[in-house]
Amino acid sequence: MKIQRVLWRSNLKVAKIVWGALPITTRAALKDLTGTYNLSVALGDVQLINGRWYVTHAGLLRLSCRKHCHGIHLVRLKELCDSAARRWAFRATVFPSSTSKGFVGYGDAEPSNVSSAVCGAELRIAETRAVNRALRKAYGIGICSVEELGSSPSTDPAVKPAQDNYQHRNGSSNGQPRLRDQLCILIRQHNLDATLVKAYAADFCGTATLSGASRELVESFISHLSAAAKENRDSLICKLNSYAQPAEVNQ
Repeated sequence: MKIQRVLWRSNLKVAKIVWGALPITTRAALKDLTGTYNLSVALGDVQLINGRWYVTHAGLLRLSCRKHCHGIHLVRLKELCDSAARRWAFRATVFPSSTSKGFVGYGDAEPSNVSSAVCGAELRIAETRAVNRALRKAYGIGICSVEELGSSPSTDPAVKPAQDNYQHRNGSSNGQPRLRDQLCILIRQHNLDATLVKAYAADFCGTATLSGASRELVESFISHLSAAAKENRDSLICKLNSYAQPAEVNQ
């Protein structure tokens, strides 16, 4: 219960920073999502779009890990696919436990029902949608996932095409906190040295600087840093101190 109260205060604080003052109904919905599923706003588990909460693929995967999901089986539905037309469909089955018969979800994607920001990635979107629907069924999540939204202007705000460089890909998308903001929140929350965190992040991502890392790697680092800070902050501090530059000795 204590962890949930801490998470709720954190979620409310970050949500206000990102989206401003929240209506009572919106706050109540976020509180329910926090208490029931332990979803984190700072980590991008949920997003607020047009006044409604949506769960994200990353949030669903983290939830499945916490629930010790037994496995996910994915099948491409060949009879519904057309590679030339960039039309794909998948069936996903989630097994919450070793004795479960599985929860099935279907996902499809084609140029007409995906955002222009992910144009050309219809196969991956279809796969993600199928997994998301199966996970939502398995764990009783009634709200839709962000990745299931189509290209309608009412649900899909204009987003600039994705870039490979972190500097161009750390902006807010569909209301999700920017990666830079997520990292800053973790640094402030756990009182970490920002310079050492950036050095650690670059090493973790295998790049010369953090700005050269892909969004996926930065997201992975943020998740890793959050877990490390919660599990053993002292050990994390020791790790960060190893990235400190030795002081120059005057001759």
